[in-house]
Amino acid sequence: MSLGDRQQWVLKSVVDTFVSTAEPVGSKLIAAQADSPVSSATVRNEMAELEAQGYLEQPHTSAGRVPTDKGYREYVDHLMNPGELPDQEKKELRANFEVDFYEVKDLLKRATTLLSESTGYATVTVTPTIDNSYITQVKMLSIEPGRVLIVVVLSAGVVRDRVARISDLITSEDLQLIARTLEDNLRGVKVEEVTLVGVEQAMSGVALPDPALNQILYETYVAIKQADQLDVYMEGVQKLFIQPEFREPAEVHRVYNALQTDGMITGYLTSQNGIRGEHPFMIRIGQEIEVEGMEACSLVTTTYQLGERLHGQIGVIGPRRMEYEKVIPRITFIRESVKQYYDAQASDT
Repeated sequence: MSLGDRQQWVLKSVVDTFVSTAEPVGSKLIAAQADSPVSSATVRNEMAELEAQGYLEQPHTSAGRVPTDKGYREYVDHLMNPGELPDQEKKELRANFEVDFYEVKDLLKRATTLLSESTGYATVTVTPTIDNSYITQVKMLSIEPGRVLIVVVLSAGVVRDRVARISDLITSEDLQLIARTLEDNLRGVKVEEVTLVGVEQAMSGVALPDPALNQILYETYVAIKQADQLDVYMEGVQKLFIQPEFREPAEVHRVYNALQTDGMITGYLTSQNGIRGEHPFMIRIGQEIEVEGMEACSLVTTTYQLGERLHGQIGVIGPRRMEYEKVIPRITFIRESVKQYYDAQASDT
């Protein structure tokens, strides 16, 4: 059953008030608002009806009410008005982006930090996945005898490196020869098509001791296959834990464990991969996140795009009592800025 106009106004007023005060909201407080079209008694009756329909709940013995997950869902789907980001804040954010980024990860780390500072919540970014990613460069640098830095550069400028132990028999000159030969033979090969046999065949005819060569070829193969894996950047977790919802150590511990569980948040971010359209973001509230420990949180995510083939996810993690109207324009602006500054630097290279 859809809500009437008066019920929508009351629900929006309760959510807005609870977001700003973090205290249960009473009917007198809503009726006292300057734009209130109804009396305190009418508000009280509407709040009781909203509670009966599951949009509000009454915690403990308090006379006030707070939104439920259902109430927040109605709010974000139909009632909130995110508006535009203030021009001054846009200017400040742009200024923080205007530096040279030598790797995609530097741009994404900056975006994650700026989004956390702008919203006041925790933020998380997943490095981009690449449609049909392929190898463009393979470099090797001797760090010290028996250790080498293997650098793999994928299409669209994604860089991954790996430190490996190798035979002392391999010299710096050998490393340069191996890297040059692999790069010449593997350039343009899709990562998903790279096999250990293929890496070994790329080096056929190179005169090096078999055991030493086999070892570094295996390490190079591992570096290539790991290059397409996702990295996760997280900022501002401490901002999340200063919210009133997380006063109790036990609740902090539950959320912290959920955030630190390998692949959990990454999976939820990547599951909305490819969302586009007029409102290209997804909002999950409380139980909707379906991750144990995150019941008191909300997660707002969006897909950013770099060039034509790179895309990844960035998100904001806050309490269910999140300032959604504040978060939406900021995550949208950050998403657009990431693409803008990536494209600008790509055109200069």
